[in-house]
Amino acid sequence: MYNYLPPRNGIPGKGHSLIKVTGDGELAVQPDTATVNLGVVTENKVLITAQQRNSQESKRVIDSLLALGIPHSHVQTFDYRIESDYDYEQGKQIFRGYKITHIVQVKIEDLTLIGKVVDTGVENGVNYVSNIQFKVKNKDPYYQQALTLALNNAIEKAKTIAAALNVTLVPTPSSIIEGGAVAQPFYHQPETLVKGISSTQFEPGQILVKANIAAEFHYLQTF
Repeated sequence: MYNYLPPRNGIPGKGHSLIKVTGDGELAVQPDTATVNLGVVTENKVLITAQQRNSQESKRVIDSLLALGIPHSHVQTFDYRIESDYDYEQGKQIFRGYKITHIVQVKIEDLTLIGKVVDTGVENGVNYVSNIQFKVKNKDPYYQQALTLALNNAIEKAKTIAAALNVTLVPTPSSIIEGGAVAQPFYHQPETLVKGISSTQFEPGQILVKANIAAEFHYLQTF
């Protein structure tokens, strides 16, 4: 909006001309924690047999993780499914058996252990690995920095627009609306590992912590 009302004692009045801008801030942060989903999938034509096998192998996996020093509170069931499997021959559905899937999510605070956690899980019965995700436990301090960058970005935009219009910018924004925090975790794509195959080295990379704002600035006509 560009409707101009003369200022009173140099202070812009209500309805005074405004410059509206958005500001974005982004900060690259090293992750300090990770989660990974480890699954045991068993199949058998007899349901109780499939369940028993899955239970035994899942327990062995969990025990092996605890032996690595992973706290029990950092290992929790993420998904548990019982499914019927069928083959199709000449348009006919033929029962093949039952498939039991038990997936646990493991939280890892020592990032040097990620590869060992996956390897240990695979060695003890894990045949499905997915959703390896790197995170920051406390992103608030980083968000505050990103928010400052977003505000500075908005101010610089407002200055650029004011210069292009040949008007005098009131440097303190009259309104700031916070858009919210966004932390983009680093993922490894889901993958299925066959028992006995060692995992690759996992690189945590960096996490982008983002902030954005919308701001309004008054300006004075230059005469």
